[in-house]
Amino acid sequence: QVQLVETGGGLVQAGGSLRLSCVASVRTFSTYAMGWFRQAPGKEREFVAAINWDGGSTTYGDSVKGRFTISRDNAKNTVYLQMSSLKPEDTAVYYCAGRRSVLLTGTGPYDYWGQGTQVTVSS
Repeated sequence: QVQLVETGGGLVQAGGSLRLSCVASVRTFSTYAMGWFRQAPGKEREFVAAINWDGGSTTYGDSVKGRFTISRDNAKNTVYLQMSSLKPEDTAVYYCAGRRSVLLTGTGPYDYWGQGTQVTVSS
């Protein structure tokens, strides 16, 4: 069973930055494609970003392109989401997801999900 634990959420002012981290409890992390999703109250879950096994390929949702960057450190079993120029509409619970695949998985499907971390952007 793969466990994913997100950290780094919090309260930030509009225009600010945050970096989310997701640590995976699996020995073969480098064989997993990873993604970030978010869900705001009353809204459907939204794709944010995805990265392939070695970080060589990434893709982003339209609403975050140019502001968010996904990356990974396979030696630390960690995937990151650097968020900049944050807007109030970025407020949501952010989830990390993983799937055992060397290909870029994009919007899914993913097999494993974290519990989420809250990001709140004040205006």
